[in-house]
Amino acid sequence: MQKQGGTNERSTDVLVGENRKARFHYEILDTFEAGLVLRGTEVKVLRQGHVSLDESYARIEDGELWLIGANIPVYSHGNLQNHEPQRKRKCLLHARELRKLREKSQVKGLTLVPLRVYFGSRGFAKVTIGVGRGRKVHDKRQHLKDKEAKREIRQA
Repeated sequence: MQKQGGTNERSTDVLVGENRKARFHYEILDTFEAGLVLRGTEVKVLRQGHVSLDESYARIEDGELWLIGANIPVYSHGNLQNHEPQRKRKCLLHARELRKLREKSQVKGLTLVPLRVYFGSRGFAKVTIGVGRGRKVHDKRQHLKDKEAKREIRQA
């Protein structure tokens, strides 16, 4: 399901983790919602609310979308069947969405950035992938100034 613009968050979604730096470092042009293929211990750790999306990104390899660099820590009560914390995780999208995402990611300067991980209304782990353009240093400063100005206007 493709979403435009801001956060179209349903009230039944349970937020697990968010990449807050992504909106500062990247100008998000479009967002896509994808399912995550996880192992059992990974789901248990996510239910506890532990995930880090810093330094993570998404990439299309062999016609599939992969989440790379996301850190889901080892399950504390796990055994030999425990998972690797930073393994590649497959993301599930419809074929037409994957095609659109591939077209957008091939444009020079655009990157696929994971924005948030959450459990949807049916209990499945999902990730929101944003198509972003990296901001330059002066753009980041301008972004901070704009944010500060909006905050002052709200307070007045």
